[in-house]
Amino acid sequence: MLNEDDLPTPKPKRLQPPVLDLLGVDELRDYIGELQAEIARVQADIVKKQAHRNAADAFFRRP
Repeated sequence: MLNEDDLPTPKPKRLQPPVLDLLGVDELRDYIGELQAEIARVQADIVKKQAHRNAADAFFRRP
């Protein structure tokens, strides 16, 4: 029998999505634009962090 402690803990949600039924078409388009801007910001940070990681890996690589 499974105990609650045996179940994996769910990841916390980073974004709280709005109720879409309450938004009009223009508001939904604005929301999409906000999401796309956030995706672009996160992707740019990933590129920056990957470059730092690659530089560190190259520096500490044994000859």
